[in-house]
Amino acid sequence: MDKRRVVVTGIGAVTPIGNDAETTWKNIIEGVSGIGPVTRLNADDFPAKVAAEVKEFNVENFIDRKDARKMDRFTHYAVAASLMAVKDSGLEITDHNAPRVGVWIGSGIGGMETFEQQHETFMNRGYRRVSPFFVPMMIPDMATGQVSITLGARGFNSCTVTACATGTNSIGDAFKVIQRGDADVMVTGGAEAPITKMSFAGFCANTALSTNQDPQKASRPFDKNRDGFVMGEGSGIVVLEDLEHALARGAKIYAEIVGYGATGDAYHITAPAPEGEGGARAMKMALDDAGLAPEEVGYINAHGTSTEYNDKYETMAIKSVFGEQAYKLAVSSTKSMTGHLLGAAGGIEAIFTILALKEGILPPTINLETPDPDCDLDYVPNEARKQQVNAAISNSLGFGGHNATIAFRKYDA
Repeated sequence: MDKRRVVVTGIGAVTPIGNDAETTWKNIIEGVSGIGPVTRLNADDFPAKVAAEVKEFNVENFIDRKDARKMDRFTHYAVAASLMAVKDSGLEITDHNAPRVGVWIGSGIGGMETFEQQHETFMNRGYRRVSPFFVPMMIPDMATGQVSITLGARGFNSCTVTACATGTNSIGDAFKVIQRGDADVMVTGGAEAPITKMSFAGFCANTALSTNQDPQKASRPFDKNRDGFVMGEGSGIVVLEDLEHALARGAKIYAEIVGYGATGDAYHITAPAPEGEGGARAMKMALDDAGLAPEEVGYINAHGTSTEYNDKYETMAIKSVFGEQAYKLAVSSTKSMTGHLLGAAGGIEAIFTILALKEGILPPTINLETPDPDCDLDYVPNEARKQQVNAAISNSLGFGGHNATIAFRKYDA
């Protein structure tokens, strides 16, 4: 049985560098950083002082105020990005097609802000004052749940929680749903709102966050002087669609999604496997699934967190999969500008990979000033590059040893 072809017909984003996909992409290409002094909590309480916060976002542009009060911030971002993605796709969801339109949106940690606020209420005022919406606001699947309710999408409905691989796993899993014929359309990606006291404390305690106090310089993937990642927030959503379904309604097509790989390190809860072997297997799996030869890939949107081991081992993994082709590839980490959106990272980075293919512009890795000898590939340093590529992949690697890669190709009828 032939696999159904799956294409991208809509994109939507809420990020630290723009409250829609168009603004976000413009700023990515211009090398604009969305990182600034952290304002959602008291920076004096933490060694890390900077974060990539969403700015000037008004949820009431998308959701009624009364409904919004029953949702955590990560769900606000997911609903907004999904509404923008579906509008961009031109898809009208009706009673007729709703059972064939699904939603698969993941979140790494879900409603942490809600959990913290309601715990404080409980400690100070007792259980009777805890919101009856506490659990439905907190659980990670509620982004998917609320998006499906808002859109009226009644098809395949699920949520992935695989730490920093969440967004990429979600898109890959949704791709497979359409490919095997269980849906015609999937609204998919990731959402996260982790800039809270306990999340910040946890990542500071395990020394994962950068303590560089210069917001513009703190996220510096592949640079010798990197010292940790910068926490970000937001949502990236794509509309995936069966090719024949998209053509039948005259949809515009951004790119074709052609491959997906997902593996486990079985090694350590936070550290990547030596030499990035798990990530290498995910990349190879995605290429094999897509039927792509290594030399056909021209761009990789790297996980590129700006941590010592990730950047070194991801570089090694790329070399092990691509061989000599690794030195001919363009590789970049857009986390240098967006920070690390945890479970939403794969969602926005899929959008950047798709637009790089469509527009023929490769995003830069900013702040790459002092090359690390262990990181010796072409990371598109500091300035975007006009370059046509026919195929590209996006990597995400998460705590727990989760590795995920998705492969895209320029759409060719």
